[in-house]
Amino acid sequence: MISLNWIKDYVNLDGEDVKELAVKITKAGLNIENVITNHIDNLVIGEVLECVNHPDSDHLHVCKVNTGKEVTQIVCGAPNVKAGIKVIVALPGAILPGDFEIKAGKIRGEESNGMICALFELGLEEKTEETYAKGIEILNDDAPVGENPIDYLGIEDTLYDLDYHKRRNNDVYYHIGFAYEVGTILGREVHLPLANYNEIDDDVNNHIKLTVETDKCQFYLGKMVKNVKIGESPEWIKKRLISAGMRPINNVVDISNFVMLEYCQPTHFFDADKLGKEVLVRTANDESIITLDGKERKLTNDIVITDGVKPTCIAGVMGGENTEVDENTKNIFIEAAIFDAVSIRNTANRLQLKSEASIRYGKGLNYEYTIKAMERCCSLLEQYASGEVCKGVVKHDVIDKTPKKVSFTANDINKVLGITITDEDVKTELKRLDFEYQYDNGRFDVTIPNRRLDIEPNIADMAEEIGRLYGYHNLVSTLPKVKTRRGSYVGSVKIRKTISKRLRSLGLNEIKTYTLVSPEMAKLFKYDNKENALLPNPMSADKSVVRTTLIPSLMNTYEYNKARKVNDVLIYEIANTYDKDYKEDTKVAMLLKGNYISNNWQGSTKVDFYIVKGILENLLDYLGFKNRYSYQVDALPEMHPGVSATILIDREPVGMFGRIHPSVKKDEIYVAELSMTKLYEKQVKPLKYKEANKYPEITKDVAFVVKKDVTAGTLMDQIKKSGGRLLSDIDVFDIYVGENVGEDEKSIAFSLKFQDATRTLTDEEVMEVFNKIISDVETKTNAKLRN
Repeated sequence: MISLNWIKDYVNLDGEDVKELAVKITKAGLNIENVITNHIDNLVIGEVLECVNHPDSDHLHVCKVNTGKEVTQIVCGAPNVKAGIKVIVALPGAILPGDFEIKAGKIRGEESNGMICALFELGLEEKTEETYAKGIEILNDDAPVGENPIDYLGIEDTLYDLDYHKRRNNDVYYHIGFAYEVGTILGREVHLPLANYNEIDDDVNNHIKLTVETDKCQFYLGKMVKNVKIGESPEWIKKRLISAGMRPINNVVDISNFVMLEYCQPTHFFDADKLGKEVLVRTANDESIITLDGKERKLTNDIVITDGVKPTCIAGVMGGENTEVDENTKNIFIEAAIFDAVSIRNTANRLQLKSEASIRYGKGLNYEYTIKAMERCCSLLEQYASGEVCKGVVKHDVIDKTPKKVSFTANDINKVLGITITDEDVKTELKRLDFEYQYDNGRFDVTIPNRRLDIEPNIADMAEEIGRLYGYHNLVSTLPKVKTRRGSYVGSVKIRKTISKRLRSLGLNEIKTYTLVSPEMAKLFKYDNKENALLPNPMSADKSVVRTTLIPSLMNTYEYNKARKVNDVLIYEIANTYDKDYKEDTKVAMLLKGNYISNNWQGSTKVDFYIVKGILENLLDYLGFKNRYSYQVDALPEMHPGVSATILIDREPVGMFGRIHPSVKKDEIYVAELSMTKLYEKQVKPLKYKEANKYPEITKDVAFVVKKDVTAGTLMDQIKKSGGRLLSDIDVFDIYVGENVGEDEKSIAFSLKFQDATRTLTDEEVMEVFNKIISDVETKTNAKLRN
């Protein structure tokens, strides 16, 4: 919460409507969720005239309260209610924070016409175990009965409830930081509070020796204030704390809290006489401390402040009971430091001890405000606790003070924001931001103030700052103007659509699966030896690896369908894959199992190696790669060694196909995968169209017996070579092993088609070519004609 009364101490808000100001701040990028006023109707000062125990309760009291206009009965459960005190009374009709309306009624049979309030019930301080146990707020004896208690306390204020912004860490969530934001938006100067004090002729270094033995403390300041007098805080400090939701305690504690809310710098006050003569900052080593809340805390790898031997404070989180400031304290040692933010967050989380200090330490601090906060504490202790400030300071300083500087031109800002602003516009916004800069020939050299912890010295952050002040509503929508050229995207989309359309026409169904897979899936089918990219923060373990192949995802889809009694699975997917360097490779993969039903003929046939091979060849022919592809038998991972092969185009591997090894999946499943990226890189001549041949064809069947290690492709190559131009087509229609052939032999049967585009062939000329084919195959491949 930000108090506007407090902000007025630093920047002039005359003439500003608080709600309109909230809109301006929100438009500038800092969201104000709610504008809160602590004015409440039907709230009066009352005097408890009589207080007796409730007849039907062991903790309630029945009170007679004078509210100025009448004496009314109110049932109250606070432990500190008693006769003769002045209190805050919410009469029927009052609406408290949370839209809680006070109504007259009965509580356990006793009439109750209002509510005696604690400050947290009015939204004037945070509700905690401590404030709840404290009970109702007891006012001073001079409080006028019947008057408005908010006016009496002088705390009528407007509060801004800020939405948490992860980038605006500790630069606006305190009053001086927010004052700079307001000053920037309104173009008004910010005035920091004075911190003047006198020093006595006694040096803190005569009393305290500082040693730091951990690199988790980058900056540490210590000063001593002697002869303080513990008492009430001045009313203006009390009002500021109450407006911010903190309960005043005493002048010393209140000054520490006040400065923290003012400068965002937590300070810790030690009773110097209890502390001793040494301050040692180190890492805890399996020890314990009793903190200010009276609880013992076990410490391990936490930052601690010690007296040289034992811990006296958990750095940045909470002080120790053994150096607590109490009503007998005379001398105070003030600590203002910067500790490692991550370490403070870890300690606070582990101990479940999130304090106002730990929250601020955990976001990072500005060392310049550490110095100013120390000076402010000394000044206030001198004024309001009669303290005597010792000269000198104990100091540890290894913090990086390198100025954050960035150089840019107005054109650099325009490129980031997509707008057109002039050098004068940039000068105006930098002046509003109170950023020092040098301007030379169109170039700005800007020094970012240390108070802006959220800004890094880069053009993007500067563009954001200038843009939000220039006004997002001033941005004009324009179409981008860039030079364009034909890229691979157009061609890749075209081939993608062509492949998808062809596969659908061949009876396959398209699927879509996740790019992310499990580590177990990522280990399968690594035929191209690509390493996977691992996500540093995955949503879940089964989506933690970027896939290099689509086949495992198709396998998952097959399992899903199999579990639902789908026996014929004919699917394909086209998607991008990535290696560990996120190099993209678009692939098309197929999986076939069961019976193949083509869109081109009636009936079905069982899926086998040749069905898949035929689909691939049909696709490659359609894409213009006819007579350019071939196959190579390789040992492919997770593939059946005798029923799989690598696909080559122009002798370069572009994919693979075959049956999945029975050790991986017992079902007879066939898969294929092609790299569309490699296909697109291949040059394809424009397709030539010719009219359908009007002359009849002559078909001849022939079978050869060969050794089992001889492939059908070897025979086909020779047949094509011997058949010449009259041989128009060749197909394998049967492979036979068994009776009438040797144990190490097989029979391969071919269907040969002969045709000429200009005339009808005669039987004699066809037989001449046919006999030549048989003769050449027998002599050149060691095959035998099967009778």
